[in-house]
Amino acid sequence: MILLLQLVLSSTIARGAFVQSPEVITLWANGAPGSEERRNEPEVRPNNYSITNIQNPSLTVFRPATGKSNGVGIVIAPGGGFTSNVFGPEGEQPAAYFNKLGITAFVLKYRLSREPGSKVTVDVSAKEDGYRAMRTVRAKAANYGLDPNKIGFIGFSAGGEVVSSVVFGDAPAIKSPDAIDAVNARPDYAMWIYTGPVAVPKEAPATMPNLPPSFLLCAFDDESHLRPTIDIMNLYRKAKVSSELHVTSGGGHGFNLGNREKKLISVQTWPQRMTDWLVDLGFAKKD
Repeated sequence: MILLLQLVLSSTIARGAFVQSPEVITLWANGAPGSEERRNEPEVRPNNYSITNIQNPSLTVFRPATGKSNGVGIVIAPGGGFTSNVFGPEGEQPAAYFNKLGITAFVLKYRLSREPGSKVTVDVSAKEDGYRAMRTVRAKAANYGLDPNKIGFIGFSAGGEVVSSVVFGDAPAIKSPDAIDAVNARPDYAMWIYTGPVAVPKEAPATMPNLPPSFLLCAFDDESHLRPTIDIMNLYRKAKVSSELHVTSGGGHGFNLGNREKKLISVQTWPQRMTDWLVDLGFAKKD
């Protein structure tokens, strides 16, 4: 009987049934500003790759294998047009990729301002959730063995607009007893992957915030997202801050880590361009 139980347990563990779920950090203990009364509403999974009805923003933590962390952290904002959060292909999968580089990843579930019944707006909620995510990770950096001066922010599509809200915005002065609200929210490096136009200034403001070095990627045939990508590059050029831009010859929109593209090698392998950039800046090490 004991031997049989051991065999069953071994088989179950091998199938992953006892694998610990990732840690989840709720951004606000009592709910996000203006959304407090909805914080207990359950999230909805309309399919196996996305999430909707996010009323209580959070970060899901994905840590590198034991002994592999390099002290660098990154917040990941998936896309979804603010109607959903593409948590799998643009959250979990990038997190696994960053983990292999030694980077600790925090996937952001931000409020969805364009889904039916939403009571928040993009310009307000994206900034609030983005700032709070960056502040939370930096405030808790020591808990994860991270350097608080090596915390980045990457966004896919609508998630890129969350990044823009933080990078190009002025952090509002908040009178709050919550110590996290006093933490620096500026990313130490930023990446936009086929981003949308929200929060990208048309002209460089006279008091441009201190911009972090950036990596930008978009497809040539993704017209509505190529324009804001180029606009961001031009803002960086005017500010004379380092930025690297890659435009693939095709691929359309929403190719994730390149695994949706069937023809173009440049799209299939684009994460390597990002890795090279991270290595060049000292946020990852060359294999």
